[in-house]
Amino acid sequence: MAYKVSINGEEREVDVPEDMPLLWVLRNELNMVGTKFGCGIGMCGACTVHIDGQAVRSCQTPVSAVGEAKVTTIEALEESAVGRALQQAWLDKDVMQCGYCQAGQLMSASALLSENASPDTNQIDSAMSGNICRCACYTRIRDAIALVAEEGTANA
Repeated sequence: MAYKVSINGEEREVDVPEDMPLLWVLRNELNMVGTKFGCGIGMCGACTVHIDGQAVRSCQTPVSAVGEAKVTTIEALEESAVGRALQQAWLDKDVMQCGYCQAGQLMSASALLSENASPDTNQIDSAMSGNICRCACYTRIRDAIALVAEEGTANA
């Protein structure tokens, strides 16, 4: 079935089964490989994208459920002030080790800061709790998010 999906501000058309996860539409149909496959059951957060600004697991979201919503992937993160600030904070705090989970981590962090520009530690931990980092970079991830909040970039 043909679907028109707004991805990173561009309308894209795909002809796929209605139950195909958005993750596979992005990766296999549109060659947008920044969104990662992790567990396939929505538990690890590696596949996190935004749908109308909300962080969602693309491995568990069928393309038919997207409708007219706007999908944002890691490829467009730098288009927002929050996204750019997070990317810089990730570098400043030396967050990454292997980097595999980081697209999902950044997308969850971006959704948090777009909704709450000044989260406290508990709010950060709660928002990020669904994202698993095998390298255990959780403290640096929290510190990077807190840095962006402290700098006030999310309010810009």
